[in-house]
Amino acid sequence: MQNLLARSLKYQGGQLFVLDQYLLPHQQHWHVCNSVPEMQELILTLKVRGAPLIGLAATLLVAHLAEQGVSHSQLAEAINDLEATRPTAVNLMHCMKRMRQALAQDNFVDALVATAEQLFNEDIALCESMASLGAALVKPGDNILTHCNTGALATAGVGTALGVIHYAHQKYGDIHVWVDETRPLLQGGRLTAFELESWKIPYTLICDNMAASLMAAGKVDKIFVGADRIAANGDFANKVGTYNLAVLAHFHNVEFYVVAPITTLDIDCESGQHIPIEERAEAEVKGVSGSFGECQWAPNNAKVFNPAFDVTPAQLVTGWVLDTGVYNLQQVKGGALKQL
Repeated sequence: MQNLLARSLKYQGGQLFVLDQYLLPHQQHWHVCNSVPEMQELILTLKVRGAPLIGLAATLLVAHLAEQGVSHSQLAEAINDLEATRPTAVNLMHCMKRMRQALAQDNFVDALVATAEQLFNEDIALCESMASLGAALVKPGDNILTHCNTGALATAGVGTALGVIHYAHQKYGDIHVWVDETRPLLQGGRLTAFELESWKIPYTLICDNMAASLMAAGKVDKIFVGADRIAANGDFANKVGTYNLAVLAHFHNVEFYVVAPITTLDIDCESGQHIPIEERAEAEVKGVSGSFGECQWAPNNAKVFNPAFDVTPAQLVTGWVLDTGVYNLQQVKGGALKQL
């Protein structure tokens, strides 16, 4: 397999490297991944994260295992095991479907490698298209609010929602970003802030529960978020807290955009009611941990509800920014997404 280099994932010199996003921004450590259990652990512990990147990481591992001489039956098992690692993000399923098709070829090793390289390069191109289309929606001087992390750390390319912001900043140079810290795992505070600093984009970090007062004060012009799965009717799942923003944006007449590649679209999923929502460990809410150490603030016996995602209904969305174009609510209600 040829060398494939991204911000947090790379295949180089015959080895697969994954940047540990759990340790960012204060430590940059690369894991070498050679097995399915290792990749599953990296995904489940959010060392590798972001719907597009999870799919690509699993894809590169399967291709790597094929080149190492792993048998056809073992590769089929690996694809199934990796696909089951995260239930909400559909990009992983999309990638594993493509790898399954490659595995069915007579020369399956070459087919798996070619498919992995193609998916990696496709993601870069999808990001460029989304960023360009989304940046056209931004005006000079805009204050943009975003949630979670959707940049180059989460994709092979420049990112989804944060890719739009990056392009808009390159185009206008005078935008400002409000960054939700994104509880309970702080992807905004740790990762989005890290990326915006590296791009020299002005930003201000806020707690998630401060967004309403900012909108009420007229200090938010637009909201751009990513997605882990978009249903055929336009409902979408994203990092928990996104639905809150959509409701607030609707009340305060703030434009609300979801940015995602076509690989995040699940036309077999009729609506958001059918999107499975992953629930994560209680410890993530009871305290915090990372490169800085660990701290628990809640009582040991506290009961916790910790869904990783929530679902935003289509009627709260101003527009869907996909790599194929920007779609409004009327178009989506007319079945535009189902035709992609």
